[in-house]
Amino acid sequence: MEIPKRILPVIVVAQFCCTSLWFASNGVMKELAASFDLGPGALGHLTAAVQFGFISGTLIFALLTIADRFSPARVFFFSALLGALFNLGPLLEGHQLASLVALRFLTGFFLAGIYPVGMKIATDYYDRGLGKSLGYLVGALVVGTAFPHLLRGVGGAFPWRLVLVITSGLATAGGLLLLLLVPDGPYRKPSQQLDLGAIFKVFRNRPFRAAAFGYFGHMWELYAFWAFVPVILANYTAAFPQVSLNISWWSFLIIGIGGLACVLGGYWAQRRGTRRTAATLLFLSGCCCLVSPWVFALDSVFLVLGFLLFWGMVVVADSPLFSTLVAQNTAAEIKGTALTIVNCLGFSITIISIQLLNVWRISVDPRFLYVVLALGPVFGLVALYGRKAD
Repeated sequence: MEIPKRILPVIVVAQFCCTSLWFASNGVMKELAASFDLGPGALGHLTAAVQFGFISGTLIFALLTIADRFSPARVFFFSALLGALFNLGPLLEGHQLASLVALRFLTGFFLAGIYPVGMKIATDYYDRGLGKSLGYLVGALVVGTAFPHLLRGVGGAFPWRLVLVITSGLATAGGLLLLLLVPDGPYRKPSQQLDLGAIFKVFRNRPFRAAAFGYFGHMWELYAFWAFVPVILANYTAAFPQVSLNISWWSFLIIGIGGLACVLGGYWAQRRGTRRTAATLLFLSGCCCLVSPWVFALDSVFLVLGFLLFWGMVVVADSPLFSTLVAQNTAAEIKGTALTIVNCLGFSITIISIQLLNVWRISVDPRFLYVVLALGPVFGLVALYGRKAD
């Protein structure tokens, strides 16, 4: 069956628009903290709130097999609308950290109906070349995640309230675009009934477990790195006062370049194999964690920025490949649930690593803070080693 050429671009654009909600608060953290008198730990708490909301949402979506029982496009659309609404919550006056955390939690909850459901929609359309298709899709997630940093980095022209309005507007437009232009795919096999045990059944498959555990190791590193990119840059400029950087702009570049890497990784995997490519990228990102103390001590902003750009590529390029392996080792009628529960567990791990860095940053030399992230790639490589997953 010939797939309309518009399908993948529409899914990609919709994913980009909606996932701009993810790090909206991180992109305006300095102004948000000043407006509501937030403490230095607010970055970690607000980031973790989104992750915890996403975890809660994916768990409920997976338990109720929502993405397999209902039209994924409709689930995506309503999730985008509600996520956009809660993203606008900080525009109201009188917030404290607790209320902001609650709003970010609810935004994250409805992101559960966007990111994994978007991947489910892609698997409903693309059987062959799935890795390449998911590479574009996750690439859109990456650029969407970095987008708030871009808005703040372009000369500081956008007030923080406008950043929230723009990201919510994009999410609404993305949800509507996908609902109108992407009907249910030809490979979709809807589940006929509620199956509360589906999330346990998928882990009985050994290749599925290997792919899932590799993804979990990848996630230990990924979101902690993304959340702390502005902190890394701020610490470097503090250590070398002669260096002047637009931190928002460079944060966008370092995170956003991962979108290009996801696309390139999808093409690379077509030649070298999905599992091998994912393992290579996971190894390279683990090496970045280990050598980071020496790089951050260099009095060369060009080398440090080059290193961070490379790290920004390899830290995420394996993500669509792990999702491909998960989808390839799951029955079609529970594919949405499988992708959702793996996302749920993977993002649960991100809370631990983000909060660990958030606590340790007070007492640990900032140059050595990110070595602990290497534990994730090591675990993921052990899970993948010697197991046939593609």
